Amino acid sequence: MADFLQLTVSGLGTGMIYALAAAGFVVIYKASDVINFTQGDLLLLGTYLIFFAVAQVGLPWSVGVAATILLAVAVALAIERLVLRPLVGEPVISMIMVTIGLSSILRSAVSAIWGPAPRSFDSFLPSGDIAIGPAVLAADRVLSIPIALGVLAALGLFFRYARDGIAMRAIADDQQAALSMGISIPRVLAVAWGLAAASAAIGGVMLGNIVGVTPNVASIGLRVFPVVILGGLDSIPGAIVGGAAIGLLEAYTGTYLGHGLNLVVPYLVLILVLMFRPYGLFGKEIIERV
Repeated sequence: MADFLQLTVSGLGTGMIYALAAAGFVVIYKASDVINFTQGDLLLLGTYLIFFAVAQVGLPWSVGVAATILLAVAVALAIERLVLRPLVGEPVISMIMVTIGLSSILRSAVSAIWGPAPRSFDSFLPSGDIAIGPAVLAADRVLSIPIALGVLAALGLFFRYARDGIAMRAIADDQQAALSMGISIPRVLAVAWGLAAASAAIGGVMLGNIVGVTPNVASIGLRVFPVVILGGLDSIPGAIVGGAAIGLLEAYTGTYLGHGLNLVVPYLVLILVLMFRPYGLFGKEIIERV
C-alpha cells in the first residue's frame, strides 16, 4: 500500500507538470486552431532559464522564478510578432509547419548556449520527505501538485471571466464574427503565446527542481501530445485530467510492468484515443456537413 501511494503521488506530480505544458498548448489552439509543436521546447527553455537566473546570475529564487517567466514570455512574444503574425490569414498548416521548425531552433539554441551536459542548482522546493501513514513521499513531488493546480485554475478563470479569455473563446468559435465585433486577432494571439510560455516556464521551473536541468527535458515535453489528445485539444480541465492520467499510467507501468513500457504507454493511449474518441474526453465535438 505504501509503494502504491508513493507511485500515485509521484505520477500525479509528474502529470501536473505535463498538464501545465498541455494547458499552454490548449491556450494557443483555442486562440488560433494551431497545433503548437514548440510547447515541449518552451518547457525545456524554462528549466534552463531558471538555472541561468538562480545558478549563473545568482538571483534569489523568488526573483529568479519571476525572471524566468518574464524571459520565457518575451521569447514567445518575439516568436509571435516576428514569425507567426505575418502568417495570419494564411492556411493553418503554414503556422503548424513553422512551429515544427521553431521547435528545432529552440532546442538547438538551448544546446548552443548551455551545452549538452546536465546542469544542477540548489533546489528551492523542499527536498525532504513527508510521511503519510506508512508511505514516505518526496516533498517536492507533493508540492508540485497544488502549485500546478493553482496555475491551471487561474487559466480556467481567465478563459471564463477575463476580457482576453472571452475574446479567445469567441475567435475559436467564429473568427469572422469575432473580427466583426472589433476583436484584434494579433493581440489575442500575442496574449495566447505569452500565457502558453508562462505556463510552460512554471512547469520547467518545477521540473528543474525535481529532475534537474538536462536536454532530456525536451523528450518529457513530448508527453504534451498524448495529454492534450486524451483530455481534448480545447479544454483546460481536459489538460488536468489528461496530465494526471498519463502521469499515473507511466508511474504504474514503469514499476509494475517494467521493460520500458512507461515510455510507450502514453503513445498507445494517444493512438487509442484517436481511433475511438478523436475529440478526447472533454474536447468539443465538431460535426461538419458536406
